[in-house]
Amino acid sequence: MEDVTFARNKTIKGIDLYYEHYVHPTSKETLVLLHGFLSSTFSFRHLIPLLKEDFNVISVDLPPFGKSGKLPGFKYSYHNLATTVVELMQSLGITEFNVVGHSMGGQIAMNILLHYPENAKKGILLCSSGYLKKARLPLLLSSYIPYFHLYVKFHLAKSGVKQNLQNVVYDHSMINDEMLYGYLSPFLEDDIFKALTMMIRHREGDLSSEELKKIEAPCLMIWGEHDRVVPLSVGKKLKKDLKNSELIVLKETGHLVPEEKPGDVHRLVNRFIDSQKKVEATANGSR
Repeated sequence: MEDVTFARNKTIKGIDLYYEHYVHPTSKETLVLLHGFLSSTFSFRHLIPLLKEDFNVISVDLPPFGKSGKLPGFKYSYHNLATTVVELMQSLGITEFNVVGHSMGGQIAMNILLHYPENAKKGILLCSSGYLKKARLPLLLSSYIPYFHLYVKFHLAKSGVKQNLQNVVYDHSMINDEMLYGYLSPFLEDDIFKALTMMIRHREGDLSSEELKKIEAPCLMIWGEHDRVVPLSVGKKLKKDLKNSELIVLKETGHLVPEEKPGDVHRLVNRFIDSQKKVEATANGSR
């Protein structure tokens, strides 16, 4: 029996949410994939074909990225994005799941683990962002200037997609036209820059050490040894704050772990899920 695939948009909390749903014929484990900043489900295109062989997989375009809505009236805080993902899962009748977050998606994943422990049972954090503060007051005030979104557009265009990709991958030879266009295409319309301006205002800063220490769920952290965006030192600090966590470092790997080492990520996720099943079985057997 083959898996059934859905690519759909659903209105959640007043915004159009795009998601891809890969239904496994027998697995009871669901993985919810959350991408990083300036990215989309596209960044998991090499990982999803591997994961869907073993799990139910749902990959979400976090607003305002990818094919999801870019409404200026939506609140683009991490907590609200976390709630939006949980409400999507509830609307699909999925009450328990494991959350996989890359970079910014990792921070949203940790928000879900903290605030919705009854729903999110395990976390897999791929080079997760951590300990970033809220935007400084001058930038917050600047976001209210008319046409500020055009400055945001200029700033991102100036750095360039190719330069950004060279900063996030270890092996530059893997950057090809498909990859360049996939990361460029969401930024060809102005609406996203207006929404990004709202995100500058709404982003509340990353979870504090005190909040992270409240997360009980088991977490697997996978890091690139040569991550220049979120250095390995962040992963080591998260390892101390997340009481039930494991940190794996991949050699010759940068920040874009799902693109660079999908096979390794797949293998490590499988091992992690299997090991947690054994822990749960032992705990249930001792009751």
